[in-house]
Amino acid sequence: MTDLKKEFWNRMEDVQAGMLGIKGQGRLVAMSPQVDDDVAGFVWFITAKGTDLAKGVATGPQAAQLVVADAKTGLYADVDGTLSESKDAEALDELWSFVSEAWFEGGKTDPDVCLMQFKPDVAEISVTTTSGVKFLYEIAKANLTDEKPDAGDQGVVTF
Repeated sequence: MTDLKKEFWNRMEDVQAGMLGIKGQGRLVAMSPQVDDDVAGFVWFITAKGTDLAKGVATGPQAAQLVVADAKTGLYADVDGTLSESKDAEALDELWSFVSEAWFEGGKTDPDVCLMQFKPDVAEISVTTTSGVKFLYEIAKANLTDEKPDAGDQGVVTF
């Protein structure tokens, strides 16, 4: 059996997009998640202070949901946790990139920059193979042997 928590963190390093929302607001927004080994246990997001997400956490941490469906990494997850604004300048330095730079004229010091951290609590996670050859092998084997194909592992993880 796969260690789903470990797979989640390993695969999140290569996820390019997820859907993030504050519970009770009724909508999820596409965001670029980032993880940083130096500050483990969090998924980070950089956004502008005027966004609904930034406004939602301005008064304090909020219950939130992160949904990931990434075929490239083979990670599918529905994660409940807590979203909050972070003033961690070191984390911002680690996470800042040319992509972030494109959104903020003043760079990291732009007064509109809002660093958010998502702390996962519990998740339903599925991990699948990212190899097309392995997938085709599993399908062919299943058709020849009447066994179900190995589609990966799935389960509930508490962080």
